[in-house]
Amino acid sequence: PEDLAATLKDLGRRCHAIGMVAPDHPKITAAVEELKAKGIPVFSLLSDFAAGVREGYVGLDNRKVGRTAAWMFSKAAKRPGKVAVFVGSHRFQSHGLRESGFRSYFRENEPAFEVLDTLVNLEKREITYEALLDLMQREPDLVGFYMAGGGMEGAISALRDECKGQDLVAIVNEITPESRRALADDVITMALATPLRRLCQELMPLMDNAIKTGTAETPGQTFLPFDIYLPENI
Repeated sequence: PEDLAATLKDLGRRCHAIGMVAPDHPKITAAVEELKAKGIPVFSLLSDFAAGVREGYVGLDNRKVGRTAAWMFSKAAKRPGKVAVFVGSHRFQSHGLRESGFRSYFRENEPAFEVLDTLVNLEKREITYEALLDLMQREPDLVGFYMAGGGMEGAISALRDECKGQDLVAIVNEITPESRRALADDVITMALATPLRRLCQELMPLMDNAIKTGTAETPGQTFLPFDIYLPENI
């Protein structure tokens, strides 16, 4: 957080408006508040932070993303069982909202599934790889996992190396060359992704307006429709 707060302050000396992906942390909120006092609007992207201080949020309705992942998981799983959830950090609000949406769907609609304690992977490939291998060996009733943040590359590698005959449901966050290949090879079930072009198209006018008219008294949220990728539509 200290490094990101310092980066924000440095950008504030060179920019008229700032868009940033960051964890929700008091030190970052303080930096955003300092910039707002100088008339420099800060927009949170993909994961909200500094609520009530930042100029606006542009990204997905992450709770809805999590519930959509759970709906697909429940339809794709061949039987009820144990379900793993990975987040990059508890400080990223988007990860927490996806996780809570995922869990709430199962509580309401599919109580036969058991969602395990959340695993934090710091969005690191190696940590995710080892954690998923351990789960597959330790939990014979595991039916799949949801990657609510980054680190899916490690999960995909683990599935390719060790998932023979287990037929796990695997839902990941964002479409990349690696997740696209995994979909094509039927290694993962679905990817939920941010429409990045649409995000930029929405963000630029908001920034332009904030620069011209000043920071808003009531910060807003702009929710984008998310993209769903399956093996048959990539």
